Amino acid sequence: MIKKSPTKQQTSMFFSLEDTLNQKHPLYILANKIDWKKFEDNFKVYYCPDNGRPALPIRLLTGLLLLKHLRNISDESVVEQWSENIYYQYFCGEKEFRAEEPCEASELVHFRKRIGEVGIELILQESIRINGKDRFDGNVSVDTTVQEKNITFPTDNKLHRKIIKRCLEISEKEQLPIRQSYKRTLKKLSLDQRFRNHPKNKKKAKKADKRVKTIAGRLLRELERNIGINTNYKEEIDIFKKVLSQQKYDKNKIYSLHEPEVECISKGKEHKKYEFGNKVSIVLTQTTGVIIGAMSFRNEYDGHTLEPALEQAERLLGNKKSIKMAIADRGYRGNTKINEIEIKTPKPFSDKTMTKYKQKKLKDKFGRRAAIEPIIGHLKRDHRLGRNFYKGLIGDSINIMLAAAAFNFKRMMRKWKSSFLFHFFKSIFDRILQENLTLTSTKTFSLAF
Repeated sequence: MIKKSPTKQQTSMFFSLEDTLNQKHPLYILANKIDWKKFEDNFKVYYCPDNGRPALPIRLLTGLLLLKHLRNISDESVVEQWSENIYYQYFCGEKEFRAEEPCEASELVHFRKRIGEVGIELILQESIRINGKDRFDGNVSVDTTVQEKNITFPTDNKLHRKIIKRCLEISEKEQLPIRQSYKRTLKKLSLDQRFRNHPKNKKKAKKADKRVKTIAGRLLRELERNIGINTNYKEEIDIFKKVLSQQKYDKNKIYSLHEPEVECISKGKEHKKYEFGNKVSIVLTQTTGVIIGAMSFRNEYDGHTLEPALEQAERLLGNKKSIKMAIADRGYRGNTKINEIEIKTPKPFSDKTMTKYKQKKLKDKFGRRAAIEPIIGHLKRDHRLGRNFYKGLIGDSINIMLAAAAFNFKRMMRKWKSSFLFHFFKSIFDRILQENLTLTSTKTFSLAF
């Protein structure tokens, strides 16, 4: 149930956040620029109108989500810092200071699940609108990157040991009989698996790996026999079976038990040959640098991600004819036109009809496309795209869109801050110039007499 807004006619006569804070602070300005009513109207449908405990305010939870990605902190940290930061509280709609945590960190998890991808896309759309006329640009740059999932580097031994641990946990929880736990055996095998790259230890380590896999299979079959028709663990047992049966060069392998959808992606990087997560597509305006599209994929060919990515960008802009040309790298070759958008990828100029001027303009656009690479770096380092902690396929989509929204909001915050600094230094410079002119005119007047 949605909590009713308090009907408070008179504010505190001693302390009010609106009158106390610096009104030129970027976070203060952003709080007044965002259309919070749009979120409240659209997210209202996800709540029961007149039943259950009153929910937390929608603006509070939406603001906490944005602050989390703006400041690159966890759910726990943003809730903790909210009780200490008055700008955070004003941003989330508070009128007076509250020296207490607004909610449990798990409330943010439930809120993300409640609004889903549709609600997060609405937040991204609002971040694009905040950027005003800068969001409209005929030319856009498109690129893909890997959004790594929060999993350890997968090895067969790690997965087999996790299967063993989980089988023992299920047996203990359901009070099922176990013929042997293999704890002492596994401890000895772990000693044999050390220093496997040494020539004298390779054979012993390989034999220990095979033994661990055998134990995992034995415990799994015993669990399956004892558990009977209990369907609570069927999906989990199926994953265990697939892990034990998969071979080195199989397709659609499982790399994590708690995130079975993770893909192994190779982008040709020298320092990081394989990345485990999913692919995301970014659409960036070329001249202004606003992210107008951010979409999650699995591990498709880059050229196949182009059409849905551009459709999302046009949908978020609300104008289907605003994008004229999309500049991409050679990974998108094979596409020349999508709907009415022209696709350009670098290639030798074999067209005799193209003038030198047009060739130079096109080369400049390809050079400008490289500006999307540092933008992706900022998304990964500053806005939580480098490591995705959200679970499942929905978590992949939510993380990329929130990171893109945070980048757009941060862009405007920097713009407001730089404009204030510019006017501040300009006023100082004008004042100094005026004093110098006054002094010069006084000296000239005294010399005349």
